[in-house]
Amino acid sequence: QLRLVESGGGLVQPGGSLRLSCAASVFTLDNYALGWFRQAPGKDREGVSCISSGDGNTVYANSVKGRFTISRDNAKNTVYLQMNGLKPEDTAEYYCAAVGGQFRLCMLLPSEYDYWGQGTQVTVSS
Repeated sequence: QLRLVESGGGLVQPGGSLRLSCAASVFTLDNYALGWFRQAPGKDREGVSCISSGDGNTVYANSVKGRFTISRDNAKNTVYLQMNGLKPEDTAEYYCAAVGGQFRLCMLLPSEYDYWGQGTQVTVSS
């Protein structure tokens, strides 16, 4: 069973930056597509960004393009989400997720993922 543990959330002022990390309890993340999702109170969970296994292709939600960057370090079994230019509307619980598969293209659909972390809160406020 793959376990995912997020960290790095917190309170930040508008325009600030945070880097979220998600550590996985596997020997290697090579054969997993990975995603970051978020959920604000009263709203559905939405895809933020994902990265495919194999070629490392990345996908971003329009709302975060140019501000967020997803990356993976397979040697450290960790996926990151660098968030710059944060806005109050980015406030949410952020979750990482994984789905197994060699050369698996990632998608920003929660139903595509089998494994989820417990979440980390990001609050953007002055």
